[in-house]
Amino acid sequence: MIATEEKYLKISDLNEYIKTMFEENTFLRRIYLRGEISNFKNHTRGHLYFTLKDETSRISAIMFYNNALSLQFKPEDGMNVLVTGRISCYPAQGTYQIYVEKMEMDGIGNLYIEYEKLKKKLASEGLFDKRYKKPIPKYPKKIGIITASTGAAIRDILSTIKRRYPICETILFPSLVQGASAAPEIVHQIKKANEFDLDVIICGRGGGSIEDLWAFNEEMVARAIFASKIPIISAVGHEVDFTIADFVADLRAPTPTGAAEMAVPTKLDTLNYINEKKSRLKNYIGNTINHKNTKLDHLKNNFILKNPMALYELKEQKLDSLLEQATKHIKNKVTESENSFFLLKNNSIWKDPLRMYEKNKVSLETSKIKATNLIKNILEKNKHKEEMMINTLKLVNPLNILNKGYSLVTKEEKIIKDKEEINIEDKINIKLSKGELIAVVKEKKEWKI
Repeated sequence: MIATEEKYLKISDLNEYIKTMFEENTFLRRIYLRGEISNFKNHTRGHLYFTLKDETSRISAIMFYNNALSLQFKPEDGMNVLVTGRISCYPAQGTYQIYVEKMEMDGIGNLYIEYEKLKKKLASEGLFDKRYKKPIPKYPKKIGIITASTGAAIRDILSTIKRRYPICETILFPSLVQGASAAPEIVHQIKKANEFDLDVIICGRGGGSIEDLWAFNEEMVARAIFASKIPIISAVGHEVDFTIADFVADLRAPTPTGAAEMAVPTKLDTLNYINEKKSRLKNYIGNTINHKNTKLDHLKNNFILKNPMALYELKEQKLDSLLEQATKHIKNKVTESENSFFLLKNNSIWKDPLRMYEKNKVSLETSKIKATNLIKNILEKNKHKEEMMINTLKLVNPLNILNKGYSLVTKEEKIIKDKEEINIEDKINIKLSKGELIAVVKEKKEWKI
């Protein structure tokens, strides 16, 4: 029996029908899934394609570019994530998938994002720079410890310090190191410790999960460590654990025990240091005594000390030499003064002062005559030049030409040289030697030579 054609559907029609069923289901319009990313692909257009799976199942997922812009992390294969989206069918392939609208890292992942954001922020402000790290004193007298009053951390720190450097005094500033109230209390104890006369502070706790250690990743704790005037050794968790406090502190210890070892030297190291200083001091004192003895021997054998009169004789001889030089200098000055006075005394001016006056009088009269003659000559020359310039001006003065019967014709203050420059009925000005005429042109004629 042959079936009628109307009973058979197109695959595309079926997939569209299934797509409609998905989209009309209220539960599937907003769904929340937890899973692991696999087969991750970042398309060139910015869309994210991946598979979301758990221990036994998987589902295809897509996150379009406009939603992916809000991500606070870079998705990778193997990440556990929490996604929010809607379930629908992709008709072209007949598969259903989740269209992801929001995605965040699952559990620890969110803490890791906050950790990285704060780390990047504080690093940009310079809180991790080595130039701000304060040196740890090699032989501290008093150490402050900020940690829980009970637990392995405080026991390890105290026992290590007592074993290695028992003369060092320790002061405990008990604080919560886990939970919501831990960070403010750690900050309080850091500020309180800075009021004591401490050489160094150890701040930390034993190992634990990232949630347990989170108080040492708080911004307020990081800034309190940075603001401390007393150097701080950070001792948080195990060797593999790194917190924000480790980066800000002046020194990072892998464990609380390691912090105690970094804070104080051993007995042996101290004894070696004391012996070294003792040896160096002994050598210095011996060298100083030898140097002083040598200097004393030199003084004892000095010729002056053995014969002190020799020093007096040298001074006496030098004094005689200075007296002779002074006497000679004074005599020379007296002689120079006497010679100058003798010259002035015998000068002719002093004997006959009128002679100088008569001499200068004659010279003055002669200069007066010369000046008078010179002025007369200059005036004569200038007068002659003036007459020549006046004659020259008369020759070139157009008014003198007018005295001979010529006239000056102008039109609108422009001198007329050619009949073509004026027209019939034009008004022209005719300037004569005496007076001026205004005429109207009635006729123009050619000039023939």
